[in-house]
Amino acid sequence: MENEGFSIFHGFSRMMQSQSLVLWDSERHPDYKEFVQTAKVAGAKIVILNQREFSSDIIDDALEQLEVSDLPLEDQRTIERRLKEMRVYEGFTCSIELSYDFQGRVFLFDLQTDWYEDFSTLLEDLEFFETDKEESDDDEGPMSSYFSKN
Repeated sequence: MENEGFSIFHGFSRMMQSQSLVLWDSERHPDYKEFVQTAKVAGAKIVILNQREFSSDIIDDALEQLEVSDLPLEDQRTIERRLKEMRVYEGFTCSIELSYDFQGRVFLFDLQTDWYEDFSTLLEDLEFFETDKEESDDDEGPMSSYFSKN
């Protein structure tokens, strides 16, 4: 990218910014060079680079979530095994994000490894079952005490 005249700024992920975000279709166009070319045409001078390194801390957190989840025991064991298998990726880059600003919008290229996408799906599944448990503990909502259950 420096050969194309860009200054690289190593920054944090911009995925969750409140600004208008324009996401690159990295599934059909995974080559970052195409994205960099659009930045060049747009006249961007700085491209923000964020790369995420996979850490076993994330797995430990997921395993803790799994212990308190509402998943059946057999499903818990399957997910636990899959999570533990992911430890081989510790220290690997799991996600790369490039972004630039143009006319008040953030243009963003985000590419994740297949194994990290699998891991993210596991986390989403865990969050779903954690949410179900919290909702069922909540009785039947905020108005439940106002109505008779007869």
